Amino acid sequence: MPLEILPETPSQTAGPYVHIGLALEAAGNPPREQEIWNEMAKAGAPGEHIVLLGHVYDGNGHLVRDSFLEFWQANADGVYDTAYDLSKDFNCFGRTATTDEGEWLVKTVKPGIVLNAAGVPMAPHINVSLFARGINIHLQTRLYFDDEAEGNALDPVLNLIEQPQRRQTLIARRCAVDGKLAYRFDIRVQGEDETVFFDF
Repeated sequence: MPLEILPETPSQTAGPYVHIGLALEAAGNPPREQEIWNEMAKAGAPGEHIVLLGHVYDGNGHLVRDSFLEFWQANADGVYDTAYDLSKDFNCFGRTATTDEGEWLVKTVKPGIVLNAAGVPMAPHINVSLFARGINIHLQTRLYFDDEAEGNALDPVLNLIEQPQRRQTLIARRCAVDGKLAYRFDIRVQGEDETVFFDF
């Protein structure tokens, strides 16, 4: 009997129902019993507590109000922990979604320095995946911090980007939210000042 090769399953966009399927609270529904959500760090987590927030814009500069974002980061000591557990003070993985006002928000701690596979230090950063309508395969980028200029200048991933001005699309800007240390990171899917995305 000849070997039957099955065709590849076609990809689909994440929207327009991304909130209903992946971000229940953002859609106005009760959360699942163990929802992976935007509070990555509880009050007892060691490290510098920060708030991350931003908007997602499409190629026309309009807010994307139903996007879904995932975050993966090291802890304050630069260590990744793959075990997700809501009882822990800190989890390296979190999720959030843009609201009807177009803004997303995450509570976490500032990550420590991590070594890459070659042993080269990478500046504190957070890996970000973006899901949204019109995107067949999620987009992957990184968030760096504007008050880590020395580390950013030496970071091996940032230095892969040939145009220095394009590196700025990965830099979150320090600010304050309700008196708390925060960083604003807006993502532009296309157009002027498009965020740098990586093919990992």
